[in-house]
Amino acid sequence: MSLLNFSLLGFFFFVFGCTPAIDPNLTTPLSIDNGKEIHFNFEKYSVNQTPDDWSVALTGKGKMCDWKILTDNDNKVLAQVSSETFGYRFNLITNNTISAKDVDITVRFKAIKGNEDQGGGPVWRYQDANNYYVARANPLENNFRLYKVIDGDRKMLKTSSFKMEANQWYKLRIIMKDNKIQCYFNDKLAMTAIDDSFASAGKIGLWSKSDAYTYFDDLNLIVK
Repeated sequence: MSLLNFSLLGFFFFVFGCTPAIDPNLTTPLSIDNGKEIHFNFEKYSVNQTPDDWSVALTGKGKMCDWKILTDNDNKVLAQVSSETFGYRFNLITNNTISAKDVDITVRFKAIKGNEDQGGGPVWRYQDANNYYVARANPLENNFRLYKVIDGDRKMLKTSSFKMEANQWYKLRIIMKDNKIQCYFNDKLAMTAIDDSFASAGKIGLWSKSDAYTYFDDLNLIVK
C-alpha cells in the first residue's frame, strides 16, 4: 500500500472513529468496551419480520414465542405477539451482536393485551434460555419485579408496587455493576439487590411471560 493510501486510511479513522461497525450476522457476540453506548430504536428493520440479528428463545413449555417488528403510530417497535398460554412460559429475544457484564440498560414498554400476563422487561447477563437476570413490570399485577432464572427456575430477588395501565408507555432502567443491581421505574429507584449468580458477561434482550402481547422501543445500553 502506498504512503498516500496509508495517510488516507489514517485520516478516515481520525474523522470517523476507529470503532468497527457491528456485523449483524455475528453468531458470537462482541465484548463491548466500557463507556460504549448502543441504542436500538428498531427503525431499520422490516415490519412483520423478526430482526435478523436477534435470536428468539423460550424458557419453559409450549410453542416457540413470536417476536416481530410492528408499527405504533408510525413508529417501529419490537413486539411479542404470541398468545400462547402455558403457565410457566417465558418469551425471550436477545441481541446477537454484543456481550456485556456491567450495564446500564433502559427500555420503554407498552402492554397491549394479555389475559394471563402483561408487560415485560429487559434481560441481561444472558447465558442461555435458562440462565439470566430479568426485571419485568406487569400492569395486571401493578408490580415491578427483579428475578434471576437459573437452570430454568425463576427466583424472585425483589418486588415493588406501581400503578400501571395497558396501552401506556413506561420506562424501565437497570444498572448492574459487579454484583449490585438497581432497578428504576419511570426514573424512580424501585429496588436494589445484591446477587452473585451470574458473574460473567452475557447478552442483553427482552422478555415477556405467557400471552403478554407487548411493545418495546428505545432499548439503550451503556457498558459500565
